[in-house]
Amino acid sequence: MSETGWRPWLPGAIAAFTVLVIGFTETQLTWALMGGRKAEGYALAIGVAVAVGLCRRAPGAALGLVWAMGLFHMALGTPIMLFEFTLTAVFFAGARWGSTATVVLSALSVPLTMVVAFALHGGAILNRLVGSSRLDDIIGYGSAIRLGVPLIGVLLVAGPWPAGMVMRFLERASTSRESMLAAEEAAAGAWRETEHAREIAHLRDQQTRLARDVHDVVGHSLAVILAQAESGQYVEDTAKLQKTLQTIATSARSSLQDVRQVLSSTQHATTMPGDVGRFDGLIDGVRSSGHEILATELGTPHQLPRETEAVAYRVLQEMLTNAIKHGRRDQPIVVERHWPAAQPAGGFADTLRIEVSNMAEASPRTDGDAGRGLDGMRRRLESIGGHLDVRRRDQPEGTTFTVTAWVPARGAAR
Repeated sequence: MSETGWRPWLPGAIAAFTVLVIGFTETQLTWALMGGRKAEGYALAIGVAVAVGLCRRAPGAALGLVWAMGLFHMALGTPIMLFEFTLTAVFFAGARWGSTATVVLSALSVPLTMVVAFALHGGAILNRLVGSSRLDDIIGYGSAIRLGVPLIGVLLVAGPWPAGMVMRFLERASTSRESMLAAEEAAAGAWRETEHAREIAHLRDQQTRLARDVHDVVGHSLAVILAQAESGQYVEDTAKLQKTLQTIATSARSSLQDVRQVLSSTQHATTMPGDVGRFDGLIDGVRSSGHEILATELGTPHQLPRETEAVAYRVLQEMLTNAIKHGRRDQPIVVERHWPAAQPAGGFADTLRIEVSNMAEASPRTDGDAGRGLDGMRRRLESIGGHLDVRRRDQPEGTTFTVTAWVPARGAAR
């Protein structure tokens, strides 16, 4: 048998051997001094030793042996011997380590042991007490001893079971506390992992937003500058050429300022000053590059929340960029802004609708940049509860693209 197989049984084996030696010794002394049947004593010693040896690892089987020895006593009338008091270890083990059924049976075994003891020796004790004719014999020193010894025996038999129950509950309380601490530690670890994952997701989101902002700012400015530079090649008037170059410089300076603002901001683009007039600045910047723009604004403009206005500004910027890069220069860009009507309560509800239409080139570029721009606009609008719609309409003179953004508009009137 391996070490891990026999080592757990070693304490029980030592206890069983000790009880066996004590039981055999008591049997020999009892036979020598008082007579009696040694075979019954040896049988009891073996049964008690086996029960004590099994009580830790197999409390149910040990308890069964206790019941068997009780029947043995009752059937043969064998007197109870001193070494049998070690069976209290079985009562303790049944309450301490036994199953629910074993705990209940061990509790019943305690009074059963009392019944067996009384059946075997109770008659002699009562005869001595009741047969005394003098009161001092009943309450005197000798009677006190005769009463005290059985009481001590009762305590020795009945005490281990509640002690085992107390140890059982203390162990369960300790296990529950350890489980609770382990669960708390696991929850704390899961919380830390969640926070770490949330922080990583936040950083990635910030990175995506930063990349999208830089794409919008730089893409728009380069598109405007490129259009102005291309138109400047055909300008022969020195004054007009200087104005075009000045416009290019202004666009580049504005782009540089916007990029610095984006890179220094930690909250997306919501640090942008709240001014709906910046929409007109975008339109004027594209118009100055030589593109014809037909701008229409319906309804009463009003101040938007800062984040909403930042999204609307970037979306319009990307719309104009796509119109410049992929639209025909000989056809105007149509920009419409439809502000919601004021509500009776004084606030503004519904949405601001921004629509940009342009006629596409005969052979539009397929570099995929327009697709990324549309995806960026959708993500921006969805983050504030808006949405984007792209429509294509084929006409005899060409293909017209219309991009419409619905921006939630809630704020105070200007």
